Amino acid sequence: MSSVLEKALALVERLAEQPGGLSISALAAATDQPASGVHRTLQELARLGYVRQHQTGGDYGLTIKLPAMGLTFLGRSGITDVAQPVLAALAAECRELVRLSVIDGEDLVWVAVAQGATGGLRYDPGQEQGVVVHLASSAGGRAWLSTLSDEDALLKVGVQGLVRQAEGQGYNASQSLPLLLKQLTEARSRGYATAVDSYIAGMAAMAVPVRGPFGGPVLGCLSIAGPAVRMTAERMDELAPRLRQAAEDLGAAAAGSRMLRANARTPDETARRARR
Repeated sequence: MSSVLEKALALVERLAEQPGGLSISALAAATDQPASGVHRTLQELARLGYVRQHQTGGDYGLTIKLPAMGLTFLGRSGITDVAQPVLAALAAECRELVRLSVIDGEDLVWVAVAQGATGGLRYDPGQEQGVVVHLASSAGGRAWLSTLSDEDALLKVGVQGLVRQAEGQGYNASQSLPLLLKQLTEARSRGYATAVDSYIAGMAAMAVPVRGPFGGPVLGCLSIAGPAVRMTAERMDELAPRLRQAAEDLGAAAAGSRMLRANARTPDETARRARR
């Protein structure tokens, strides 16, 4: 890491994954920084109100300031106003977890969720809003990759990595690029992407891309996820038409969100605005 800002953001990103906090030594090891430098950066972040030490000599954790900024941004972008009614209706109908991810630069990021399972066995991963989607192992990621050429898809996977470096990775995650390309071909043919025992063990999901109005550019992906014992191939086939319709509804409503509206512009439109 070359810059002070890059080092600070690396610490913030790591702390975002650990709500309970981490010690200076753990942060130093996780981010490959010297403990003395980590301590100085944490002191500065604490002064600015972004982190706090839980007790004298204890672990450091994020304050509510950064999450609050993220929620404010999402709210003012209009994404939640546009998406939540559509997600809630789909979740109530399928009685599973429904998530929306949007393209942000070169990443796919989860921004909204609705839980339709009211009891019993259910997939409930917690707060994933703002988390960058791992493309190769998730249904949403594969849905986005399936809209690209194989070459472009492999470039994105190469940047992020084929295997998700996290606990709970399913045994059925893609272990080779040829296997991933086969899964993308199947997604294009079937009309939706799947991930079974891949992103998380015991979970299955299906996803479709969300496009702008009139077949415009891909804005993000909409997915349904639940326990693998319930989200069978047959059930996914049954849910596919409803999932596609919800994705179309979101695409048609893109004008109601500043971020989605920007993503819905074609490259020519973006270039014209830049020249003004």
